[in-house]
Amino acid sequence: MIKKARIETRIDAGLKKRVLGILKQLDISEAEAIRMYYRQIAINQGIPFELKIPNKETLKALAETKNKKLKKYSSFDEYTKKSDLT
Repeated sequence: MIKKARIETRIDAGLKKRVLGILKQLDISEAEAIRMYYRQIAINQGIPFELKIPNKETLKALAETKNKKLKKYSSFDEYTKKSDLT
């Protein structure tokens, strides 16, 4: 396939660095990742993931996880024994 179109964009340097680290682990080039994303848009006839604006309850829960240490459990059974789920 002959590639004739070019994409040029600006992106946050920190975001790019994080993503490039992940792509390196996957052995995928930045260009190939972008081509894969475009293919998925074409296949799905839209963005290949759900886009939502979080509601107030979700935003509050996200803020809580940033401000608190979450409890860790060694298993689901331990979690259900120590929580109100039982």
